[in-house]
Amino acid sequence: MSENYIKPEIKVARKRSNRPVRNIHFAFDEKYAKLGQGLTYIIETHGCQANEADSEQMVGLLRAMGFEEARAIDEADLIIINTCAVRETAESKVYGEIGRLKKYKRLNPNLVIAIGGCMPQEEVTVERILAKHRHVDIVFGTHNLYRLPELLHRVIVDKQRVIEVFSEEGEIVENLPTIRKNRYKAWVNIMFGCDEFCTYCIVPYTRGKERSRHPDAIVEEVSKLAAQGYMEVTLLGQNVNSYGLDDPELGCDFPELLTRLKKIPIPRIRFTTSHPKDFSDRLIDVLATGGNLMPYIHLPVQSGSDSILKAMNRKYSKAQYLELVKRIKTKIPEVSLTTDIIVGFPGETEADFEATMDLVEKSGFEGAYTFIYSKREGTPAAKFPDDVPHEVKKNRLDRLNSLVNQGYALGNKRFLDNVVDVLVEGYSKTDKLILSGYTPNNKLVNFPGPESLIGKIVPVKILQAKTWSLGGEVIHEQN
Repeated sequence: MSENYIKPEIKVARKRSNRPVRNIHFAFDEKYAKLGQGLTYIIETHGCQANEADSEQMVGLLRAMGFEEARAIDEADLIIINTCAVRETAESKVYGEIGRLKKYKRLNPNLVIAIGGCMPQEEVTVERILAKHRHVDIVFGTHNLYRLPELLHRVIVDKQRVIEVFSEEGEIVENLPTIRKNRYKAWVNIMFGCDEFCTYCIVPYTRGKERSRHPDAIVEEVSKLAAQGYMEVTLLGQNVNSYGLDDPELGCDFPELLTRLKKIPIPRIRFTTSHPKDFSDRLIDVLATGGNLMPYIHLPVQSGSDSILKAMNRKYSKAQYLELVKRIKTKIPEVSLTTDIIVGFPGETEADFEATMDLVEKSGFEGAYTFIYSKREGTPAAKFPDDVPHEVKKNRLDRLNSLVNQGYALGNKRFLDNVVDVLVEGYSKTDKLILSGYTPNNKLVNFPGPESLIGKIVPVKILQAKTWSLGGEVIHEQN
């Protein structure tokens, strides 16, 4: 194969300018329409909801090219791994998977293996693939997903090995074909990128600068989903609260966007993720109006120590965060709050950790994603002395999880004997006679019922409150 490489440069990815963001209206080139005819694909997705949304667009592009989904990985003609770079454990898992794919290449020399997503945006990833994984045919990043048809053409027809990873601030690509995994719930990107530059986080370098979609485009997409019968949308952004702040000409910030979207006849609207520093009182007031705006907020805090928050570049204090929680719960008393917390950040003392535990108790979280600090090359924190012993980190994580689990259980118990509305998504993963779905507060509910309820919102009386789920019975079936 011939080789023509474009590699990432983290120094370039760090830069931010005032240049206008380029909007691309994607138009599928019909010369690629039969490229995948008779071929099959598998996409493995790692990471966050943004990656899941990206994979749905990849599927849309592949189907436009004539590819069909393979029944099993050993039958696929194309394997794409859509990667996450947030934590070392996620990257290690991907590298293990890349190694295992080598055996499929031996069985099928025409198999095309592609690595996409956030990991390729890191210089070290591309160099490792070049040095150790010669069976990988395509490496592409987060900024050129829309070029997937051309990249595949270069491999399949031109017999090239393609490394194309752009380090840039990013663009907005509209009109990408999308085939959604869920028939009733949909991801909707409202913005891309991140300008927060938390010292531990690689995302600003892998996803580019903050850039907001035009509100009309978002309203149009959600309106179409409502017309197609979708019951719920989740608005996506690395920091949805900063929507519109990057481009005043849009004339729309996040509270205004939610106000516009609330008028659309779709039963449920959620969003993720919120940065505490941009969670305004106007936003709280809009959410307090309820309706199809769900009483569930994921509000990452990361630490309860002011010194650690400062070292993380989080731009708020423990007191400010707790005051925000108080304002939210005063205006939206039925709200469920969840969060993200990192333990073992460089320099974290036992007193710092106890401050985090205190914040967790006072905030009344009903769930949390908890992690041991993961060093990310290229971030400022990677240069900090990693002076917290691993056993100490693990002990703190165990103690934190014990407290968080109490919050899970208390959050569920408050719905005991109440009737809640459940969007039924399908059968339980562990029992094919039990239906499963989520409440407005994002609580998982399992209950017996007929298949006809799938895709509907039904009233369920909660009879059992476990730590991570609820059990109940349908009050009456919907026709």
